[in-house]
Amino acid sequence: MAKLNKYDTLVHALQGLRLKGYKYDFDVKNGKFIHRETKKEYKASDLGITEYHRFEGMSNPGDSSVVFALIASDGQKGVLTTSYGTYSDPELMNTLEKVKILERENSK
Repeated sequence: MAKLNKYDTLVHALQGLRLKGYKYDFDVKNGKFIHRETKKEYKASDLGITEYHRFEGMSNPGDSSVVFALIASDGQKGVLTTSYGTYSDPELMNTLEKVKILERENSK
């Protein structure tokens, strides 16, 4: 199962994930995941979540965010960062719910 919150801050999570090869960014548009660099579109079934990390703003609840580490069926690895709670994007959250959470190799 993916591990939650092994980083202290969102910035540290993004840096750590980049070091693990999650060097691309993904967006969600019209129910599909878009690779920001190549503009390639992926369906939820083309992706898996290998890790996710949630962060809460210390002084402002509006600073709540979560970063997802994604791997595509073609081997592309990247991240998707979003707000959660009051400021979450309903389309993005509905699309993310369709992505399978993968079991991490080192947790077996």
